[in-house]
Amino acid sequence: VEFFSGVRVVVIDEIHSFGGDDRGWHLLAVLERISSVTGRDLQRIGLSATVGEPERLLRWMTGSSKGPARVVAPESGFNVVVPEVTLDHVGSLSNAATVISRLHAGEKRLVFCDSRARVEELSVELRKYGINTFVSHSSLALDERRRAEEAFSQASNCVIVSTSTLELGIDVGDLDRVIQIDSPTTVAGFLQRLGRTGRRQGTVRNALFLSTKPDFELVRAAGLLSLWNSGFVEPVEGPPKPYHLLAQQILAYVLQEGSIARSRWTEVVGRLPVFAEAIEAGLGLQILNYLVDSGMLFDDGSGILSMGPSGEKSYGYRHFMSLTSAFTSNPLFVVRHGSKEIGFLDPVSLLTPDRGFATVLLSGHAWKVTSIDWDRHFAWVEPASSDGRSKWMGDGQPLSAQLCDSIRNVLAGQDPGGVTLTKRASEELGRIRSQFHWVQPGKTAITLDDTGKRWWTFAGLHANASIMAGMGELLGGSRPDNLSIKLNDESVNSEGIRTFHKELDAANLPISWIAADLAANLKFNDCLPEDIALEVAGARVADPAGVQRVTSETLVTTEVLNNERY
Repeated sequence: VEFFSGVRVVVIDEIHSFGGDDRGWHLLAVLERISSVTGRDLQRIGLSATVGEPERLLRWMTGSSKGPARVVAPESGFNVVVPEVTLDHVGSLSNAATVISRLHAGEKRLVFCDSRARVEELSVELRKYGINTFVSHSSLALDERRRAEEAFSQASNCVIVSTSTLELGIDVGDLDRVIQIDSPTTVAGFLQRLGRTGRRQGTVRNALFLSTKPDFELVRAAGLLSLWNSGFVEPVEGPPKPYHLLAQQILAYVLQEGSIARSRWTEVVGRLPVFAEAIEAGLGLQILNYLVDSGMLFDDGSGILSMGPSGEKSYGYRHFMSLTSAFTSNPLFVVRHGSKEIGFLDPVSLLTPDRGFATVLLSGHAWKVTSIDWDRHFAWVEPASSDGRSKWMGDGQPLSAQLCDSIRNVLAGQDPGGVTLTKRASEELGRIRSQFHWVQPGKTAITLDDTGKRWWTFAGLHANASIMAGMGELLGGSRPDNLSIKLNDESVNSEGIRTFHKELDAANLPISWIAADLAANLKFNDCLPEDIALEVAGARVADPAGVQRVTSETLVTTEVLNNERY
């Protein structure tokens, strides 16, 4: 209480990075508890250069605060310098390294990859060309990242390869160029990366996209740039139904106070409007009773709650740190060279298929694993001369229905405005479009190729998973992707799929397999009744707007390979 007693103002930098996930709900809940401790309404200031709908984000950030609220933004109509954005197709990561090594010599370049594994692979390739290369991603030891970022900020004629960890305002000095390997998943992410350049007087914001994979990586980049050119930016919106964090905050409040009155906990935990709504609907009491019944909390019979045996085991004593994070991470192994900590690897990287010690990539270097402590999660390594490979689970994100629709438009012939397409990119786009000549804007299609029948919805992974949950025997047995759904070759005909399409109801689809997976892996799911955990997960992976778009669009069939129709 004494530590926080003087707090009057809270400044949240890069607030858009909190508003779209559970870290934001967690942050707001903690602010409410601090406000309760101080006995005053805290002034909240959120800073961001990348917000699609600032008024919505402002309402979210306000929480229970009763003070005046406003958006402070530059006046529209000021002179805007058009960024220089180029899209190129190079075909492989090694070719990307060749291009980067030959372009913009003497300049400081920041290269973004959307997976840690690709960051490591590209860094090794660049060093083969003698490029002064630095590495930054979340699985490097903190000291290792700081050394790389500090060295990069002071150097010139160099490259730092990073995941989204360097999207935000970490000071790495004056950048000359941003290079994007393939494509980020959101326009907001691209704007953050673009904004790292053009900060010096006389320089212009710029970005070079290098597509390294066949087919849809190039089209995805073109689709994203088309959205950007149209002025679209994803709205920042907190994930719905954060009931698992309501359970977390009840436990955290009990841990904070030692014990609380059953009749009074809502006065603090219920300050956050999204929690207040759940409490008013009766979900708060269900969750509280479950915490008591499961042993997470102990009710002494007089209405006083304290940590129970299961709660002490999971979140008490030294385990309390688990309550300070809203996410569950895969168990990673600490990688050391002697006493020096290099970073963290998923255990799948440590062994070869025949159970021998693997050669891995970390911090832009190859390392041979020499020993593993499986109980303590440590691995020791020595420098290796041969190339290695590293894997991390959890890389990659689903694409939005808006981006998938933009990809469809690109396949149908639309080029992204405001972007320079290289000759290689134009030729590759032409090749891909010839393969997808049947794609039409605003229409879904059923096709037949050598992989079987497929329904191209261009609706995004979450919408497609929701649709698949209601399809039953119409499915072909595979999981959905962002653009299409595999159909059952034997049982699907034009009449059957059209009947399903006509009757598709976005509001009454079953829970998808993605929701079941998420519920099982949701942090604090052990603090929720199973039905509530599934409700949380279902709300988070549903995309009723994406499904509704599919139902409103014309469904066409294409000529099959043998020129018959079905």
